[in-house]
Amino acid sequence: MTFGFAPPSTTSLTTATGGVSRHGRLLEPSEWTASGVPLLRNPREVVSGLHSRHSPVPSTAVIAVLGPEERLVASASFVQRSVSADGWEYRNALLSRLRRVIPHDLRRRTPVRTAVLLYCRDGDERWTEEDGAWMWGLRDACTLHGLRCGAYITLTRGGWQVLGEGRGGRRPSSDSRPERLGETASEFAPVALRTGGGAAEALRRTAAR
Repeated sequence: MTFGFAPPSTTSLTTATGGVSRHGRLLEPSEWTASGVPLLRNPREVVSGLHSRHSPVPSTAVIAVLGPEERLVASASFVQRSVSADGWEYRNALLSRLRRVIPHDLRRRTPVRTAVLLYCRDGDERWTEEDGAWMWGLRDACTLHGLRCGAYITLTRGGWQVLGEGRGGRRPSSDSRPERLGETASEFAPVALRTGGGAAEALRRTAAR
């Protein structure tokens, strides 16, 4: 897999010694690939389903939890604007949303559910330090919530890209009109959440949003 690199921005965290955030809270493409993130069986369906549910625009993050057979268990979207790309800040934002939509799995010896992150942004498909910070945040949030760390996907005007896998497509894109869920190739079947009463209903609404 060959990555391109976007020019450094004025909000870059790169130090003069090169390549590493001053806090170390980002992952380089090689580190992400070496971490053994599980491959999605059908990334196009995952991306299309999340795009249809959340209609992301630039600066929108969509965190989704997948169960067996890549069935969507829960998901949430939020707009994250930051002066500087900081994995710690992104980790906290992701963990906050995960706690709202699904109970943790910290009591399990081995994670059985996987969290994936779709981030809609400006620019092209090349890796940026902002992507590296989101990768760090996703990995850490998964550890703290008892989940397996899954794919990091960017959505730009040029289409979608699973970073580290070399897989992508032109549709959907950040400019695409969301399809109705019934029009997608395969609709996710959300799994019932292990909560009760009004909380369960609130979580189901969030998961289906």
